[in-house]
Amino acid sequence: MGEQLSYWQLIVDASIIVKLVMLVLLGLSTLTWVFIFERRSVINDSFKKFAAFEERFWSGIDLAHLYRQVNANPEANNGGEAIFRAGFKEFSRSRQQQVTDADGIMAGCQRSMRVAVSKEAEHLDSHLSFLATVGSTSPYIGLFGTVWGIMNSFLGLATVTQVSLATVAPGIAEALIATAMGLFAAIPAVIAYNRYSARAEKMLTNLDTFAEEFSAILHRQAHMLAHQQRKQETP
Repeated sequence: MGEQLSYWQLIVDASIIVKLVMLVLLGLSTLTWVFIFERRSVINDSFKKFAAFEERFWSGIDLAHLYRQVNANPEANNGGEAIFRAGFKEFSRSRQQQVTDADGIMAGCQRSMRVAVSKEAEHLDSHLSFLATVGSTSPYIGLFGTVWGIMNSFLGLATVTQVSLATVAPGIAEALIATAMGLFAAIPAVIAYNRYSARAEKMLTNLDTFAEEFSAILHRQAHMLAHQQRKQETP
């Protein structure tokens, strides 16, 4: 009896549909854990690199010198650096073109930084939709396998004259494994989605704050630049 009711034997004896359900859930669970570790690495790396870049930015270093440094060796997963490069690149282009409209310069810089923030948001949210989908659908996939397995068990009992617990138990236990696998896939996915979506949102808030602070610095420099150019143009 112990061998007949072992988990492996129950899986082997399951119907084709239940086996397919289990296989799908196993694949989803495997991908879920791959994406959990991948998102953990990416988001933690983003926080560390952003903190390091902010420290460099506010250290009093010349912004043009900082731009040459980060542009020569850009880092992956560094949202602050990406926003800085986008904003300062647009500012430098306007300065080279001798644009005298400070508001026009700032509009271009802010537009470039918003694009950079959007790209970072897309990068941080990558694979989170998959985790949300697994968390919401895996229990239903497992439930489908359970319902199908129990239905087959009761159909098989139709030809049995005497029904006992020993006859019914293997079929029901076999079917319930699908639900267990569905929950095993869904629970980590839901926890990871809630955790990493909150962390990604916090990172985006930090990036938005940095973009606003950098915009204020560029705004002052744009007005100074426009004022100097107007003085040079005045005879």
